[in-house]
Amino acid sequence: MLLRWLMAAFVAFILLLLTGTLVPTNSDFRQTSDGIQVFVVSNGVHSDLVFPVREPRTATYWLQKLNDSTVVSKFGRYEYVGFGWGNEAFYLGSYGGQFPGLGATLRAAFPSPTLLHIDFYKNAPQPGKRVASLLISEAQYRQLSTFVEQSWQTDSVGRPMLTNATGYTPDDFFVRAKGKYHLLRTCNDWTNRCLRTSGLRAALKAPFAASVLYQARQAAKKPPRQLPTD
Repeated sequence: MLLRWLMAAFVAFILLLLTGTLVPTNSDFRQTSDGIQVFVVSNGVHSDLVFPVREPRTATYWLQKLNDSTVVSKFGRYEYVGFGWGNEAFYLGSYGGQFPGLGATLRAAFPSPTLLHIDFYKNAPQPGKRVASLLISEAQYRQLSTFVEQSWQTDSVGRPMLTNATGYTPDDFFVRAKGKYHLLRTCNDWTNRCLRTSGLRAALKAPFAASVLYQARQAAKKPPRQLPTD
């Protein structure tokens, strides 16, 4: 009887994860005409949010927020920056194009340390199969930025805690992140929560990168909301 109940609960859980992809939150979201362009980007497994490095309307300058002279010097000419949150062992085990071992993958199902992956782009990502573009309001951009900024750990003087000075390429690196990664709080759930709590269309539950991208694409299909004119 107990085994049967556990199996039923497991099946219900899987169905919730899968159907949650199709159920939107903030379904009334509309893009903002002449809004700030942001991107949802995926590599097929992880999803990231990509912002302009400098956004003048909200006085947001990500290099200033990162507050590291080496980072400022290296990426001062880059136009966009991406953020993705995830399991520390999984991220670090992926160096060199490797897939993390079975042990690291299984341990990721339980509460474990996290990193924030920061990736710089010289040009805007090109919309395609794994990239969705959205135009959002200044208020929504500020909320997205706050969510990201509150996701990294800071040192005694308020700077993000750099953990790996180089990432998978010369254009990325890692900082220590807040929160624990586990089966119910994954990298894609972080991206989805960032969108949802900022008032953008998102999935009820987003276990996969495709879950996040699906709702972002649905949002992008609808015509922008026109800003009031004087």
